[in-house]
Amino acid sequence: MELRQLEYFVAVAEERNFTRAAERVHISQSGVSAQIRQLERELGAELFDRSARTVTLTPAGKAALDHARDALAAAGAVGQAVDEVTDLIRGRVTVGMVTGCTITPLFEALAAFHTAHPGVEIALLEEASDRLADGVRTGALDLALLGAAARTPEGLDAHTVISERLVAAVPAGHPLEKRRRVTLRDLAAYPVVCMPPGSGLRAVLDQACAAQGVEPAVALEASAADAIAGLAARGLGVAVLSESMADAYRDRLTAHVITDAHVPALLALVWRPARNPALRALLTHCRRAFGGSTAGPGPDDRPGNRG
Repeated sequence: MELRQLEYFVAVAEERNFTRAAERVHISQSGVSAQIRQLERELGAELFDRSARTVTLTPAGKAALDHARDALAAAGAVGQAVDEVTDLIRGRVTVGMVTGCTITPLFEALAAFHTAHPGVEIALLEEASDRLADGVRTGALDLALLGAAARTPEGLDAHTVISERLVAAVPAGHPLEKRRRVTLRDLAAYPVVCMPPGSGLRAVLDQACAAQGVEPAVALEASAADAIAGLAARGLGVAVLSESMADAYRDRLTAHVITDAHVPALLALVWRPARNPALRALLTHCRRAFGGSTAGPGPDDRPGNRG
């Protein structure tokens, strides 16, 4: 039994898919499959049920998973202990960010970290916010920049970067353009263009609507703010964005804060308690890049997608 076999086993268990697991550990799918088969032969039991499209753990696999994670953590701790004594930071950090993210302080933090610690491999993955939170909880991700509604995900350390209100953004000539006050019921009278379920902004919208007993007609969904704004500008629906996101499209859209949508939209860095020296060092660079501010991004920080 080898540590790499346990690493592949944990990756498949967490991704529930051999292809995604192979991408995560940077080898071919056939290589992952072969190593898992070898591990199963050594253990004398199948670890996965491969009969359905989504791979699931067998009872033997469920019994082995926590022990495999513990073994990998223990092996990593050996290297970390030596590195801390010698003041050397090595290894790998895996960072997640919302799909289409263009928040430049994150990129600046990664660049500064890479310059300071060239011996650490950086992996960067894009996903929806709910899956990013799950990835941090399971240990698949060390750090994630994600969107959330009202509060950051439970059980994780967090640094809130942005906290702001939802807005309804419409093109010239739309009935809501000249309104002085826009409510969720006003919004529900028109088709809505917004981010899909799993994104932080959609969670904010859904929670606010549930609190007011309103069911908006979601006509179109897109994962990038540019797409949402582009669809709204062409009259296909009212764009639902955050304040700073909508600010980037003032040339095409008029934005109104939705007055009774009180749930704030958050953008936050989240992580588990940082025992990994590389993660602790990266967090130092992230705090320096983002600062302590919870205000919106500056003029050079195009919001892109912060779902």
